[in-house]
Amino acid sequence: MSTTAPTALIRETFPVGPLQCNCTIIGDPVTKQAIVVDPGGNPELIMARLEAHGLKVVSIIHTHAHLDHFLASGQMKEKTGATLHLHKEDQFLWDSLEMQCRMFGVPYVPVPAPDQWLVDDQALDCGCGVALHTPGHTPGSMSFWFPQDKLLIAGDTLFRRGIGRTDLWGGDYPTIERSIKQRLYSLDEDATVITGHGAQTRLGDEMRENPFVRA
Repeated sequence: MSTTAPTALIRETFPVGPLQCNCTIIGDPVTKQAIVVDPGGNPELIMARLEAHGLKVVSIIHTHAHLDHFLASGQMKEKTGATLHLHKEDQFLWDSLEMQCRMFGVPYVPVPAPDQWLVDDQALDCGCGVALHTPGHTPGSMSFWFPQDKLLIAGDTLFRRGIGRTDLWGGDYPTIERSIKQRLYSLDEDATVITGHGAQTRLGDEMRENPFVRA
């Protein structure tokens, strides 16, 4: 008896906004429903890429609430009606967007309050992934794991040969180290890691070669 392998998710990652945050579109090839992760700017570009893939956004999810990861969230919600999702422990950052923008010299665009709070081990709306609470860069930092495609969206928790800075609001080095070692490094070594900024990497390579946190 033959079995059909599950169809790979539709996925595209591209830098957006003034700080070149990596925004990722994840779509179900059957239902054509999609989530957008970290729309940090350029809402017209994000909408154009969704249209090119024939996808409808159902939720906009955030790895954390630093300004460069949600500058376009309000505009995306207005254009699509999708819900906004964030971990509750980053609400204080979400509420201080105007202050963050002022500090970094970035134009302020108001963003409505999140519609739902993300929790650890929560299934994502597209039915294809799970949210992992990986604090340290911020108290509410999340990563998103898609086991079928061996894909990890790590936000600013883990970078290629680097980790997220812990000297900003609510950051904590022992906590990010624990999140990486206990949560991320327990996943499939062959997983592709989409970082918050810059190049993607392979999880096994970081486990062995990351100069900050090794398995």
